[in-house]
Amino acid sequence: MSNERNIHSASRPRRGMRPGRGMVPGEKAKDLKGALGKILRYMGKYKIAVVFVMIIAACSTVFSVLGPKVLGKATTGLAEGLMAKVAGTGGIDFSYIGKVLLFVLGLYLLSSVLSFVQGWIMTGITQKICYRMRKEITEKINRMPMKYFESRTYGEVLSRITNDVDTLGMGLNQSVTQIITSTATIIGVLVMMLSISPLMTLIALVVLPVSGLCVSLVVKKSQKHFITQQEYLGHINGQVEESYGGHLVIKAYNKEDEMIARFNRTNDVLYTSAWKSQFLSGIMMPIMQFVGNLGYAAVALSGGMLAIRGVITIGDIQAFIQYVKSFTQPIQQIAQVTNQVQSMAAAAERVFEFLEEEEEDQVVEHPADVTKVIGNVAFDHVSFGYNPNQLIVHDFSAQVAAGQKIAIVGPTGAGKTTMVKLLMRFYDVNSGSIRIDGHDIREFNRRELRDAFGMVLQDTWLFKGSIMENIRYGRLDATDEEVVAAAKAAHADHFIRTLPGGYEMELNEDASNISQGQKQLLTIARAILADNRILILDEATSSVDTRTEELIQSAMDNLMKGRTSFVIAHRLSTIKNADIILVMKDGDIIEQGSHEELLEQGGFYADLYNSQFAE
Repeated sequence: MSNERNIHSASRPRRGMRPGRGMVPGEKAKDLKGALGKILRYMGKYKIAVVFVMIIAACSTVFSVLGPKVLGKATTGLAEGLMAKVAGTGGIDFSYIGKVLLFVLGLYLLSSVLSFVQGWIMTGITQKICYRMRKEITEKINRMPMKYFESRTYGEVLSRITNDVDTLGMGLNQSVTQIITSTATIIGVLVMMLSISPLMTLIALVVLPVSGLCVSLVVKKSQKHFITQQEYLGHINGQVEESYGGHLVIKAYNKEDEMIARFNRTNDVLYTSAWKSQFLSGIMMPIMQFVGNLGYAAVALSGGMLAIRGVITIGDIQAFIQYVKSFTQPIQQIAQVTNQVQSMAAAAERVFEFLEEEEEDQVVEHPADVTKVIGNVAFDHVSFGYNPNQLIVHDFSAQVAAGQKIAIVGPTGAGKTTMVKLLMRFYDVNSGSIRIDGHDIREFNRRELRDAFGMVLQDTWLFKGSIMENIRYGRLDATDEEVVAAAKAAHADHFIRTLPGGYEMELNEDASNISQGQKQLLTIARAILADNRILILDEATSSVDTRTEELIQSAMDNLMKGRTSFVIAHRLSTIKNADIILVMKDGDIIEQGSHEELLEQGGFYADLYNSQFAE
């Protein structure tokens, strides 16, 4: 890519500590049914595989549920054989018990194999869906208008690709099979319990409302503390990030004590809410275990009485106790999965909302050939506003011949950078037209149009990698010799060779291991390497010292020969040799001409120039 993009460092999503073991409701979707419907439609060809997974999960659960009932026969056979041996009427039939145990082993093995298969298939499906979703989001980003990104934070957009897709994938992978297995387990266990003893089943079910009431009371009490904990966790993360990022300013103004006091106030609230939420969620399990043990005692007592009367066998009691233990767990799992489904649906809503956003037209039916661009540019009565009802560029017209150096100057908010955005079709004009070599820029394919431009921005962007790789980003097929030549033209070669590793020195993630001026030199070298017909320099020398600025200016003058160049600058000393200087104010050109002509006019430009060089 030849263009230097105006990319800021996006903040990573903050990750706080988990809220503990409490059952905290997940984020709810605005339209749960609609979101789940979109997920099903998005699955497409994987629907049949998901149905197959559901069948396998149900079969796995059935085999697992049958285990205790069959195992109970072995227990009954052992108990009856032992009593017969004591009575002297027989003995233990180990052959029968062995067969039963082998059968149970086969059931559990088959259940485990089916569980493994359904997990393997479902993991593959979810990862393929997540891969496709990330791919579509990434491609979507390249087709979306600039106004979308300028009206939202980078973290908000990044969270769609990372957090939301991960949440969706995790929800799909776990919730689908969990709902099937938990529902099948509840139904299967209930049927088995009823087949053993309706009375004992009734006693076991009485415990559930008591347990549920205790849990709901604890959740109700702990919920407000979890909410406060999460809120103040965000506050404290923000304060830490703010303090770390601005520690020089804090020290310069002696605000350390004030920042510590502010942190302590937030930390105290976080400590109190975290302690209460963790304590309340921590007592939930002991309460459930206590109530559950009461249920086991009641089941054991009633089972013993029924066994004495000969209504059920000892093996049935053992199987029933196993079923009681298995009955409460899937109920808890369904409650947890319900929260997960809500979070999954909410994440899906955000992802699909992003995928359905308005896109830019990328191609035209009969595009103009960008490879034949010479560099003649015409602005013909251009009007534009980021808000259609509020224009910031009014009836802008200018003619630029190929190879000319055009400087655009004016106060902040005059519309200088906006003109560059219009030229590269980051935005389309409200009225009028911009033409390159007689072709309206809307006649070019959008991406091909930008290949005609080389750009150096005030906000430098370098990626993690070697200096050689960062410069070569301007033209990926460039040789090492061409990269070095570009660095020399930008007067970057000398400082690069003084760095440890030279051109192979690795820049860190935000390129903070070189100075701001050195970053600017590298981005200029990248633009030189790109060798485009039209150059845009937006405050290109704003971050370098005066001596380096002169060197860069000399290199830029050589570079811009034979190329149309637009230079946006506040430092008017850098654009004295421009062919035409366009003076903008409130979206209009109020003056134009060479440096000497504008000074002679004694107008707005002359006032700007004299104010910068006044003693």
